[in-house]
Amino acid sequence: MGFSEEVQGAAETIRRAETVSVISHIDADGISSEAIVRTAVARAGIPVSSHFVRQLEPLTMKAVPEDDSLKIFVDLGAGQQNLLEERGLTPDEVLILDHHVAQPCGTEYQQVNGVPHGHTRLSAAGVAYFVAKELDEENVDLAKIAIVGNVGDMMARETLGLVGPAAEIVADGVAHGSVRVVRRDLNCYGTSTRPVHVCLSYNDDPRIPGITNDTRGAQRFLERLDLDLRAPGGRWRVWEELHDTEKRTITSALVQQLLANGEGVERVFAESYLFPDEVERTPLRNASEFATVLNACGRWAKPRIGSSVCCGDRGTALREAEYMLNNHRSIIRELLQFIMETGVTELSHLQYLHVGDRYPDTIVGIGAGMALGKLNWRKPILIMCTLPEDPGLTKVSMRTNEWSVRRGIDLQAALNAASGEFGGGGGGHPIAAGAFIPREAEEVFVSRVNDLLRDQLA
Repeated sequence: MGFSEEVQGAAETIRRAETVSVISHIDADGISSEAIVRTAVARAGIPVSSHFVRQLEPLTMKAVPEDDSLKIFVDLGAGQQNLLEERGLTPDEVLILDHHVAQPCGTEYQQVNGVPHGHTRLSAAGVAYFVAKELDEENVDLAKIAIVGNVGDMMARETLGLVGPAAEIVADGVAHGSVRVVRRDLNCYGTSTRPVHVCLSYNDDPRIPGITNDTRGAQRFLERLDLDLRAPGGRWRVWEELHDTEKRTITSALVQQLLANGEGVERVFAESYLFPDEVERTPLRNASEFATVLNACGRWAKPRIGSSVCCGDRGTALREAEYMLNNHRSIIRELLQFIMETGVTELSHLQYLHVGDRYPDTIVGIGAGMALGKLNWRKPILIMCTLPEDPGLTKVSMRTNEWSVRRGIDLQAALNAASGEFGGGGGGHPIAAGAFIPREAEEVFVSRVNDLLRDQLA
């Protein structure tokens, strides 16, 4: 059965359902997926409820309703089908919309997943969108949210833009008028909200000597170009506000800076996705910053707020989301400072740190990613933390960069293999992954991951 047939079959299953329960992950992709499915099901006139979990494991299976509803698992489920089977769920009450590698299972559950069909750059939100569109062509307005989920799950990072079926979703959004594509934009985060010099200083893909991790250096660089970086009234301008000629002046100078330092220039430009119906200079203006809002909601146990924002609430839900985003960034800055002050231990192929129970496990991965650019960026970083609700377990988060991935590093494969050896479990993506392991196995686990990364490069 092809991907299109799987999508059609899923839509037919939903149409036959009397009630639907959506069980979703709490990150940007999971929240986007849930919003898409819940909206499409409700539009079809079918009663629907939603349930969010940090991950699908024995302790969280209690979130799955014990009723006659069709249970739609989004952004999870493919790798945990054994849990569904152990729970006694039958094939006719389960539908999985996922993009993670499926786990072999004795029960054959209905699933829509792009991975077996070669669509490895399509997130769960993308899968959910195709099913929603199959339910009703009017659901094309959900393309915008699907793009947020795809970008938030880093489906565009390596390829500098969405490709394959995800690019078809972009085309739908453009045709609908809710999406604007900038084909050759600056490959940088924060282009809709951050002052240009701050935006450049945070960029580490590519790393720009004299600019990356140096806000003052980035400002001096721009001042030499004799550009007016302030708007009337004195506030700093953001990248999106600059004229095309100003943007070309800056990118040309960036290219020259990279070449002068013997660095490649292929990652200076990337495709970006803007939402013209959102207010300028706000976090909802482009896909990457919208995804950060959703991540902030999910990681601080408020995924429903993020879902409400996806579904159009620009009142109370947006205000709460913005509050969580500000709090999220404040705690991340504190975590980053802790990492830098405490320091990491370096092994041959990774660097690691244990933060204990100082920070929630939902944010340590973000801190790891930010710290990587300030530490030895050539080695993946691994951060461990303890779980107050389960002292016997340790959460592991790893981050690397495109430079390492292009050399053969796959964090998901390494953590999945290593955690499995100690009775734990892991998952994620080559560039970002996580795992849970027994607390007593921490030291030997880190050593094992180091060995696996060494073997990957070999």
